Amino acid sequence: MTNIYKDQRVGIFIDVQNIYHSAKNLFQARVNFKELIKNLVGDRQLVRAVAYVVKSDTAFGEESFFKALQSVGLELRLKDLQVYPGGFKKADWDVGLAVDAIRMADSLNVIILVTGDGDFVPLVEYLKWGLGRQVEIAAFHRTASGRLKEVADRFVDLESMPKLLLSIKTKTSKKTRQK
Repeated sequence: MTNIYKDQRVGIFIDVQNIYHSAKNLFQARVNFKELIKNLVGDRQLVRAVAYVVKSDTAFGEESFFKALQSVGLELRLKDLQVYPGGFKKADWDVGLAVDAIRMADSLNVIILVTGDGDFVPLVEYLKWGLGRQVEIAAFHRTASGRLKEVADRFVDLESMPKLLLSIKTKTSKKTRQK
């Protein structure tokens, strides 16, 4: 069992692409990031909450999404979507998130990674055993790596978090409401 106490200094690192797509694919919903932060921190002291996002020139509503993230207290780390010859696209923040978590670890007691991506297992192991930090993983259990859940000090299943999911408004539902 993980120790949770009021004086813990918490840092939250959110893999937005991972959580966004999991919520959309599993529940046809979007994440209420304000509730996410509130539930993860609890009575502890939030030192920093960082969201890692990818910018695309073609994404409709992207700027308002980024502003919404900032309005709930998230610091944004932005990266442009890379498009390679042949149309291959790449957009991930794994290394940047890992470097930031390691860099900030000295000022934190607890590091919360909001992702289900198994690529973060070595990071969790290093933060725990190399730096002596408590590491929590928050993700949807159905899309989270089993090994990632195992190595974490605590796994928070986002599916059990109240008020976390918001329905996605479609053009059809908007027209229906107007009638």
